[in-house]
Amino acid sequence: MAALYRKYRPQDFDEVVGQEAIVRTLKNAITSGQVRQAYLFAGPRGTGKTSLARILAKGLNCVQGPTPTPDKVCNPCVTIANGTSLDVIEMDAASQRGIDDIREIRERVVLQPAEGRYKVYILDEAHQLTDAAWNALLKLIEEPPPHLVFVFCTTDLSKVLPTVRSRCQTFVFARPRLPELVRLLRRVADGEDIQVPDQALALVARGARGSFRDAVSTLDQLASATENEITVQSVLQLLGAVEEEALFRLCDLVVDRDTAGALTFVEELSEQGQDLGRLVVDLLEHLRHLMLVQHMGEVPDTLPVTEETRERLRAQANQLGEATVIRLVDLLAVAVEDMRQGGDPRLPLELALVKVTRPGADLSRESLSYRLEQLETRGHVPSAPVPGPVPETSAEQAPVEAVATAAPPSLELEQLQEAWQRTIVPAVEERSIPAASVLREAHPAELAGDTLTVEFPASAAFHRQLAEEPKNATLRADALYEVTGRHLGLAFAEGEARADAVEDDEPAGEEKILELVKETLDAHERED
Repeated sequence: MAALYRKYRPQDFDEVVGQEAIVRTLKNAITSGQVRQAYLFAGPRGTGKTSLARILAKGLNCVQGPTPTPDKVCNPCVTIANGTSLDVIEMDAASQRGIDDIREIRERVVLQPAEGRYKVYILDEAHQLTDAAWNALLKLIEEPPPHLVFVFCTTDLSKVLPTVRSRCQTFVFARPRLPELVRLLRRVADGEDIQVPDQALALVARGARGSFRDAVSTLDQLASATENEITVQSVLQLLGAVEEEALFRLCDLVVDRDTAGALTFVEELSEQGQDLGRLVVDLLEHLRHLMLVQHMGEVPDTLPVTEETRERLRAQANQLGEATVIRLVDLLAVAVEDMRQGGDPRLPLELALVKVTRPGADLSRESLSYRLEQLETRGHVPSAPVPGPVPETSAEQAPVEAVATAAPPSLELEQLQEAWQRTIVPAVEERSIPAASVLREAHPAELAGDTLTVEFPASAAFHRQLAEEPKNATLRADALYEVTGRHLGLAFAEGEARADAVEDDEPAGEEKILELVKETLDAHERED
């Protein structure tokens, strides 16, 4: 029994789905007798390039033709459909890519067609031809015999030589939209008496990512596995995909800042056998959809989602802040990078959920930017009106709305101690390398209100004196605000050296101290 994708591949121009502009151009060319000698079909795999090349060959060689409506029953049409026509030669350029193969073509093209009007050469994956093979074809493409037509099919148009592209009429095949794929799958399912709901077909179409062949092949596999009774669950099990409901629920937990709930839900999905790597990929795709809705104001027609999902996307895009979506995408990118290197995506996924639901636990600069944006958003939200009589106002008076004051983010001494060498000192270093080198000798010791006391060991008294220079106060304050979101003042004290402090291999010598003084105080050594 033939595979379903071969059984249901289009047999004439009217059965081609999703390439209306290309079909219309080719039909007009056949009708008006302006068929080109060389065509270049480019586009993603499974979008119908080879099928349309065969249909073009049928239209040219049909006994009723040349015609844009081949009858599909004459001998040329039947042999072309079966791949046995002597006048239509299909070659795989991935395996027949050398100059010897092209020389064989040059020797054969001079022969007249055996049965039809044209000899049609269809070269699949044409971008894999060598440069020497292309150069051997150039003259033949530019001045072919009148009975010869070339159709080059490629998934990578950029690898085709510009000199070849200039001699061909190029058509770029687009990926089909989700409704078009679903309609095709429904036609196949009805033709094969496969019981399947529309929701399951939508999942199959989404998993095919714009490939007709992949979509129909997946449906064929599902029908064999389920004895023609396909359910949503069976599709999810075969594809390893994440149900849309799970993606919406996970984002709802982020909206609610429910850290425990999000981690528990990830644990539940893992226990159910869900591939967490696929969860990360599908969640990123879901976040991309939300981001597009937020910035475009509507759900783009190109998104591979159903009408019901479109309404849910609009609702969730209004609940989940833009900053949260972008922050979560950045965090999940770490999980994707770990997966590429063979790592387990679970920990990066859980860290991403913790950081986005509890931003106060993360003192990285990216987290601070996210928190400040949230605070600014909250700070411009009008406060709730107070019940009571409304005072009379004149027409000249404008109503004044009370603006809620955003509270500064909470901060703990332990957080500052953890972020000191990792985040705060590098932030100072971006403003002044000498000032940062001085602060590396210190460590946060006490936080009282908005005053942070940092201690220098007794052996670093000189560094403490340099740190107290007034000219460094502004850049220190800016760096602290950048990392913590709080306007903190710094106090300096002498304390014990920390056991975990990293010491230099040898104490600073006279030259090192002199160089530090010159850099910090902008001084110059006087020569007598």
